[in-house]
Amino acid sequence: MSLEIISTVVFLVFITIVLLIDLLLVGRKVHVISSKEALIWSAVWIALGLSFYLVIRYFGHILHGIDSPEKLEEVVKHYNPYLQFKTSGFSNMLEEYKKSQAVNYLSGYFIEKTLSIDNIFVMLMILQGFSVPLKDYKFVLFWGILGAIILRFVFIFAGVAIIQRFEWVLLIFGAFLLFQGLKILLFKEKEGKDPKDSFLVKYLKNHINIYTEYDKDRFWFRQDKKLFFTPLFLVLVMIEFSDLIFAFDSIPAIFAVSRDPFIVFFSNIFAILGLRSLFFLVANLVNKFRFLKAGVAVLLIFVGFKLLFHEKLKGWGFQPEYSLYFIGFVMVFSIILSLLFPLKEAKTTTH
Repeated sequence: MSLEIISTVVFLVFITIVLLIDLLLVGRKVHVISSKEALIWSAVWIALGLSFYLVIRYFGHILHGIDSPEKLEEVVKHYNPYLQFKTSGFSNMLEEYKKSQAVNYLSGYFIEKTLSIDNIFVMLMILQGFSVPLKDYKFVLFWGILGAIILRFVFIFAGVAIIQRFEWVLLIFGAFLLFQGLKILLFKEKEGKDPKDSFLVKYLKNHINIYTEYDKDRFWFRQDKKLFFTPLFLVLVMIEFSDLIFAFDSIPAIFAVSRDPFIVFFSNIFAILGLRSLFFLVANLVNKFRFLKAGVAVLLIFVGFKLLFHEKLKGWGFQPEYSLYFIGFVMVFSIILSLLFPLKEAKTTTH
């Protein structure tokens, strides 16, 4: 069995254990998540995601079984085309490679974390649109995020396989992200319609038995030998569908910083793992960060440009850390602008 397969299996087992701990211990009781609890768990997940940087930094070569200069050259050619070695000798070049991989992981992590803020707003709209009780938020979000992890796993490894065979696909990804970013930046978003009026929900209501109440904390149950689905099931389907849509932005965006399936997958998953806690932390702060959506648009334009001109950037000596610096600047700058220039509350007039 190759080191790549062993590494993937070990990581998936680790993620499974983390999710089981979250479900069976942390989330053993259905309850309303307080801001304090959300803050603590957000800090835990972010610390876990950032600490994985050290794993990549010191053991990143194990993922592809790099044990010779020839193997290193082959892996860099396929998965890290921006890397241009400044040193010579296998050990020195291997150190450069691991450092580059670690920086790419952080860049991908922060891109996904930033884009996931937009996903949180959509999740909030779905949960509020279906009038889901607050105590059920944690339950439905856990399974929604678990489904997102499975979808990302399939998308990422399929995407890498396609890119390896048809590199011109990167140009399509780049053009799409550039278009998405400009659309967000230049055109005002229309008011979202009620999620209960979506085609998907109407289709499900016409083809399965829907129980109308929220008095059962589960997705389905049997009654009188009939299978009934609760409204939570509809909410779960809508959340999975929304994440599927967002994956078309986030996954191509991370391909702009790395084509390594492990780096793309790890950065995606660690960012998603903390999404539920982050949801409860920022759900009440939707209007506080008014420039965050513009920041997301700038990031999409940046990664779209990078994908479109990846060959030229490689020739110009574009280094992985440049992406990390730019991503960090955009995130911090959009938050600072939001704090300095908050939305003014509408004044009420009395007659």
